[in-house]
Amino acid sequence: MKRFALLALSPFIIAASGAASAAEPIAIGVSIAQSPPGSVVQGTQVKDGIEIVKDMINAQGGVLGRQIKLVYEDNQGIPEKGRAATEKLIAKDKVVAVTGGHQSSVCLAEMEVAHRAHVPYINTNCWSDDIRKKGYPEVFNPSNYNTRVSTAMAETIAAMGVKRVVAFAENTDYGIGQAKLMAELIKAKAPGVDFKYETLDRASKDFTPAILALRANPPDMVVNIMLPPAAYIVMNQLYEQGVAPSGKTWSYDGAGIADYPDFWQNVKEAGKYMVSFGLYHPKMPMPELGKQVAAEYKKRTKNEPNRLIFQAADSLLLVVDAIKQSKSTDPATLIKTMQNMTFSGARGTFQFSKEPGYKFQQWVDIPYVNYQLTAVNQPIADSVLIQGPGEKLDLKKLVKPGQ
Repeated sequence: MKRFALLALSPFIIAASGAASAAEPIAIGVSIAQSPPGSVVQGTQVKDGIEIVKDMINAQGGVLGRQIKLVYEDNQGIPEKGRAATEKLIAKDKVVAVTGGHQSSVCLAEMEVAHRAHVPYINTNCWSDDIRKKGYPEVFNPSNYNTRVSTAMAETIAAMGVKRVVAFAENTDYGIGQAKLMAELIKAKAPGVDFKYETLDRASKDFTPAILALRANPPDMVVNIMLPPAAYIVMNQLYEQGVAPSGKTWSYDGAGIADYPDFWQNVKEAGKYMVSFGLYHPKMPMPELGKQVAAEYKKRTKNEPNRLIFQAADSLLLVVDAIKQSKSTDPATLIKTMQNMTFSGARGTFQFSKEPGYKFQQWVDIPYVNYQLTAVNQPIADSVLIQGPGEKLDLKKLVKPGQ
């Protein structure tokens, strides 16, 4: 078996005993989109991150002398399929926890099943605030949330001094929720900005009618609140119609898509000059464990890691750490443990908030950045970091198309 040199991971691991090989594995369920219409690129990233951590843990002997077994289900990005997948994982596969969720509408369906069964549900990448507002004790959120990104983007828009902003939001809980929050927060933080959003069908392949309406009177900024492949189509059609990015109109990504492995091959010139909200940048400080996960991902895929790799890694590490601390795989015991423990993962150390509402069982101060892409095929490491974690925006670094 391959061995990993993981000093930073050692707190999560209990060395295997001589009988460990005979012990039954600990089953953990992973529900992701592995086929359309779901975001397959997201599902692939989540699987990559979880697999890296699973291999690290098992190479060190597992936890409680038992190996970790991942049981995958393809939810196709469809809520009903996510619900069925979670029911199977809990009832048939007897998993001790479910994780992997990366599309809000699916998470909202799956968490209902986990809530009824009183099984931990670790939200890997579902941003909708409604997930937190449910107040379910089974649901833990080490990922980003809409209020965090909408607040950050509203502050950026206010600082940039733009006057007219149009957002394209996908017709999902995530897209509509973020667009509505942005409208509220921009009104509060930048009352002079004329902000409007249009909801688009994420399954569509032609958004020309909505884009043509902007040609005669281009806004100062177009905001993307969509996931691939729809996000890529919108970006390309905005560029082809000469709307954004342009000398008149900024392009601002609020979905964190700029660091996906297939980003540049799908958008090319349409991605140049785009400003992006991000949850990871190579210039961000990272714990040693995060550096090890990043190095292993690069070794396996030859790609640079993105936020989903680290979020997926932390989703599994959270369950493993709860098993280790509680010395149990009982779901109810794991829930109590996660509610009260301090967790140190690939991205940092935190405790889950007990405050009701959108902060419930959430990593509230999750770090974020703003950066700009200034050349086609530019690695994120070479992009212009205009705001690091906890820092103020440096707008002097922004490059406008045509400059």
